[in-house]
Amino acid sequence: MLARAVAAGQLAWVQQQHDAVLPGQDIFYHFRWQAVATADQQQHVQVHPALLSLSSCHTSTRPAPPTRPLQQLKCTTRVTEQVTAAATAAATAGPAAAAAEQQQDGKASSPEADPLPETLQLKVQVLRSIDQVTAGEWDALVAAQAEVNPFLKWAFLHALEASKSAVPEEGWGPQHVTVRDVASGVLLGACPLYLKGHSYGEYVFDSSWANYSHMMGKRYYPKLQACVPFTPVTGNRLLVQPGPLAPTVLKALAQTLLTITDEMGVSSLHVTFPTGEEWAALGALGFQQRRGIQYHWENRGYSSFEDFLADLKQSKRKSIRQERKSIAKQGLTVKRLPGSEVTAGQWDTFHSFYQATVDKKWGSAYLTREFWHMLGSELGSEVMLVVAEQEGDTVAAALNLVGSHCVYGRNWGSVGGREFKNLHFEVCYYQAIEEAIARGLPRVEAGAQGEHKLQRGYLPNFTYSAHYMTDPTTRAAVAKFLDREEQQLAYTWQALTLEGSPFKQDKTVEYLVDKMSSYSSLSSLSSLSSSDEADAAAGRATGADSGSTDD
Repeated sequence: MLARAVAAGQLAWVQQQHDAVLPGQDIFYHFRWQAVATADQQQHVQVHPALLSLSSCHTSTRPAPPTRPLQQLKCTTRVTEQVTAAATAAATAGPAAAAAEQQQDGKASSPEADPLPETLQLKVQVLRSIDQVTAGEWDALVAAQAEVNPFLKWAFLHALEASKSAVPEEGWGPQHVTVRDVASGVLLGACPLYLKGHSYGEYVFDSSWANYSHMMGKRYYPKLQACVPFTPVTGNRLLVQPGPLAPTVLKALAQTLLTITDEMGVSSLHVTFPTGEEWAALGALGFQQRRGIQYHWENRGYSSFEDFLADLKQSKRKSIRQERKSIAKQGLTVKRLPGSEVTAGQWDTFHSFYQATVDKKWGSAYLTREFWHMLGSELGSEVMLVVAEQEGDTVAAALNLVGSHCVYGRNWGSVGGREFKNLHFEVCYYQAIEEAIARGLPRVEAGAQGEHKLQRGYLPNFTYSAHYMTDPTTRAAVAKFLDREEQQLAYTWQALTLEGSPFKQDKTVEYLVDKMSSYSSLSSLSSLSSSDEADAAAGRATGADSGSTDD
C-alpha cells in the first residue's frame, strides 16, 4: 500500500507537468495525398493505400518534440521515400494485385470504391476519463476489429474507472487517446492509455529496467502504458477503423503516443499485449520488441469434450477423466452462469474469494467490490461465472469473459482459500473448454503463467509488447536485456511444446509447424523465423516419445 501511495504522489506531480505542457489543446495532423503511379494507374491510387505517399507533416500549437531515434514516425522525406518505394513496388505488381486485395472486403477495385479525400485533417485528443467519449463511438471501433475483445469495450474500461480500481489514486491515470476526422467528426482511432506510477497489474515485468534506471540515477516512474489494466489478454491497443485511411490513422496514433511521452517528460512508453500485427508494425517503426509465453487451448473443430480428449495421449486422457470424476466424489457440483443471472450476493461472495486468493499469494487486491457488480450489469451477456457448490453453498468460482473468438479466463478463488482436489482445473480450465466447444469458439485463453496448464491441453503461445525508452542509455541496456531474453524464450517455447504437449505426436508436430510459420511472419527478431528451422523442429518432434494412443 505504501508503494502505491508513493506512486499516486508521483502521478500527481507529473500530472501538473502535463497540465503545464498540454493545457487541453488538441493536436492536429494535416495530410495530403500524392499519386506516384502512372496515369493509367490513377484509379488504384484512389483506393489502394500502398499506392499513396504521405507528403506533409503534422502541425500543432506546441513546439516540435525533441529529436528521437524513431525518425520513421515523423512525416519526413525518409518516410515519403519509403512509402514511395512501396508504392512503386505495388504499382509494378499491376492492377490485378490491387484488385485482388480489395476482394477480401468484397469489393473490386474501381474509381468509385472508397475514394480517399484529397486532403485529410485529423484531430487528436487526450482524455482524462473514458466518460469523455461515448460508449457507442468507442464500441464501434472495438466491433470493427478482426476480433471483438470484451476487455476493450467502453463498459469494461468504465467499470475499472468508476469502481475506483484504475484511477490516479491507485497509480493509474487515464490518458486515453482519440483520433477524429475534423471534417466529419467521426472517431477513426483510439488507444486506452494510462499514466502510471508503478508496475503493478501489468503482467509484463519491467522491474529490472526500473532498478537499472534507479542505479543510474534516473527516474523510471511515472511512465505511460497502453493496455487494459490488470488484464494479461492480447487485443488491439491501436484501435483503428478499417479502410483506406487505417494506415494513416495508425501512424497518427503512434506519433501522438510518442509526442505525449516526450512532452510529459516521462521515462518510457509501453504497449503491452497488443496483437501480433500491431507488434510487428510498432517494431517496424522503431519500438523495442518483447515476447512472453501464455498457455492457450485451441479448438480443432471438436464436437464435444470427449472429441477433444481423443486427440490426447492415452495417459493424459486417463488423467483428465480421473480429475473430472473426483469433483462429484467430493460432493461438488459445477455450473456456468451468464453475468445477467449472477445475483448481487453471488458477486459479493466472489469478491471474498478473490480477496482470499490475493491474500494466499501475498498479492494486492486491485479490483474493488463495486467492479464485479458493474461488470455483471454492464457486460452481462459477455460474462460467465463458473461456480462450484457443496451442500447448497458456493465454495469456489471462476470469472470468464466471452469474446467473438475466445473464452477468456480471468480470476478465481475459493471460500477462505480452501483447497478442493482438482477443483481449480475443473472450474478454470475444463468448463471453459466445454463452453468454447458449445459456442464453436476457436480458443480459450486462461490467463498468465502456469505450466500446469500444459498437460490439460493448453499449449504455449507467444504474447507481445513494444517499448519506447526516452533515455538512450536505458534504451541500450534494455536492448541487451531483450536480446538475451529472446534467445532463451524462443528455446523455452519450442522445448515446452515438444516435451510437454499432451497431444498425440502428429497433432503436436502440426501445431508446432503452424505456429512457427505464423510467428516467423511477424518478427524478424525471432530465432524461429525460417521454414528450415521449423522443419528441423518437426523432425525432432517426430523422434520424440508420443506414448500409447490406446485407451
